Amino acid sequence: MITEKAYAKINLCLDVTGKRPNGYHDVRMIMQTVDIFDILSFEKTKQGITIDVGGSPLPEDGDNLIFKAAKKIMDKCGISGGVSISLEKHIPIAAGMAGGSSDAAAALRGMNRLYECGLTYDELREIGVTIGADVPYCIEGGTVLAEGIGEELTFLKPLPGHVIAVAKPGRGVSTGNIYTALDEIFDSISHPDVDKMLSCMQTCSGTGFLKYLGNVLEYVTEPQCPEIGQIKRIFDESGSMGTLMTGSGPTVYGFFENEEKAESAVARVRGEGLSSDAESFVTRLISPDYGE
Repeated sequence: MITEKAYAKINLCLDVTGKRPNGYHDVRMIMQTVDIFDILSFEKTKQGITIDVGGSPLPEDGDNLIFKAAKKIMDKCGISGGVSISLEKHIPIAAGMAGGSSDAAAALRGMNRLYECGLTYDELREIGVTIGADVPYCIEGGTVLAEGIGEELTFLKPLPGHVIAVAKPGRGVSTGNIYTALDEIFDSISHPDVDKMLSCMQTCSGTGFLKYLGNVLEYVTEPQCPEIGQIKRIFDESGSMGTLMTGSGPTVYGFFENEEKAESAVARVRGEGLSSDAESFVTRLISPDYGE
């Protein structure tokens, strides 16, 4: 049996720059891995793909991105055997933290190792983009500028292990609906300055880059989920140096000077009933080392 960690991500900056004829949106976003992860375990079987989602509400059939990823490796490498995959879920579901994409990326890496396919990370990324736009990033993670639909990656200088508090509201949102709503107001809103953040990340000291945190999708997600604004207010009142919604939401994070302040902020969010114990936590920015 082998195991793979599937780390979550946050968006430090997220801009949508246009919409393609096929319905996909062009983006420019700075992605960052954080130290919370799912664990996938892989065992060879005689045939087929079976998935144990560990009691989570995720599907165990072909609708699961893990299943799709395993199947693509089997097809690519001509694997006649099967696999049994167990998932230990820790990343909140539908949170804007790429949990499903990271699980799919871990399945690609895991199957590649289990059956000794010898595929490079570039080859895994090529497969990953056919599963989801965030999957290529999740193959390696780290501090990355993602462009195109999310598959054009530029690896950046890693950020230090800043402390963040994270909280997902109980109310969910539909990513498809969020992008549709954005299309309707696209020309009337301000967009974050990704280039300024990139420049500051390379030249500013400490947490100077935080003044450029921005997510264009907040314009449409927060009205659908007012708890986003309430959590941001609590984080700010608790001493956050910068707060933002990640992805299409509804999860919010805040940067803090230390774990004590971050834990206090999370406790306030929980105390006001805005997030559960399982979906609010303190973690750090990391640069994972998956090896190749």
